[in-house]
Amino acid sequence: MRRLWLLFAQTATVGLALWFIVTTLKPEWVRQGFNSSRNLSFSSTATVKESSKTLPITQSSYRNAAQRSMPAVVNIGTSKDESASAHPLQNDPFFKKFFGDQLPQKSERPASSGSGVIVSAEGHIITNFHVIEGADSIDVALADGRNAKAVVIGTDPETDLAVLQINLKDLPAITLGHSENARVGDIVLAIGNPFGVGQTVTMGIISAMGRNSVGINTYENFIQTDAAVNPGNSGGALVDVDGNLLGINSAIYSRNGGSLGIGFAIPVSTIKSVMEEIITKGEVVRGWIGVDPQDITPEMAESFNIKQASGAIIAGVVRNGPAFHAGIKPGDILTHIGNDPILNRTDMFYQIAKLKPNAKVPFKLMRQGKVLSVDVVVGKRELPKPEK
Repeated sequence: MRRLWLLFAQTATVGLALWFIVTTLKPEWVRQGFNSSRNLSFSSTATVKESSKTLPITQSSYRNAAQRSMPAVVNIGTSKDESASAHPLQNDPFFKKFFGDQLPQKSERPASSGSGVIVSAEGHIITNFHVIEGADSIDVALADGRNAKAVVIGTDPETDLAVLQINLKDLPAITLGHSENARVGDIVLAIGNPFGVGQTVTMGIISAMGRNSVGINTYENFIQTDAAVNPGNSGGALVDVDGNLLGINSAIYSRNGGSLGIGFAIPVSTIKSVMEEIITKGEVVRGWIGVDPQDITPEMAESFNIKQASGAIIAGVVRNGPAFHAGIKPGDILTHIGNDPILNRTDMFYQIAKLKPNAKVPFKLMRQGKVLSVDVVVGKRELPKPEK
């Protein structure tokens, strides 16, 4: 009996050792034998046949989205005429007699470069304002090798957007998506011309929506993404997995000029409204009432015994502005514009911007705990003068 037990133990030990060796060195033998002994039906799982093998469908490539959107993304090069900054005595005969033609001559130099997106078959291109700011000549290079001069239809520095137009036939316009339906975690592709190396596609996800305290533009509602966005990508496309435009890549957070995984894109919802106004009116018209608002912080609420959690507190009022004439005073808390509640300072800016100049609009306020309603005749917001 002892000999039989010993023989059994040795046989089991050898069998386990062989099994360990096979599973370590040739695991496919085990899987093949295991699968052949089962006959399962995966009727609810989609499959694709390739090279006589049946594999489950997975999203392992975004080539269709890239191929669909890349032709609409263009490279933008600008140049600046320096003749205006030439020496004031350049054409003076007295100086020419002594110095000849050694004074600075008229020349053109590259001012900046970036990307843009063709958004209509008529040749309209959306890009960033800072890409073409101060340019005297704008050259557009298409992905198919064609080149064209672009004219500026209009700009909106407060959202950092510009609309250009080129005169070419058979232009590949991108399909506008719905940024309002985008969510954190959605996969996106960034297409542009980083560092001038040529058209490039990078992939990432949406990291955040509605970023509005970045401090880049007056009106901010950024899509934040970790898709690599580098210098030269400005004005390029941020697209979804179907190749539809979700936004225009505008800026990055960086300490060294390269991508750190924090990029910001202007959503297509903003692009649509700005583009339509520029094409139809030549400019973006926004409402203005002449106040300096602030958010209600917990510290401010405690210090001034403010029970109102939402809204914007008026820190200052422009003398003889619309709010001044309506009787709005510093310390008032703006809670509603018309029937729309005000959530915070940023929300107030956006809602006032949508108002039409010269319209009379009811504003609801809180003043020393009392609810007031005043009518404000909305003014037109003027662009801030550039610093010299």
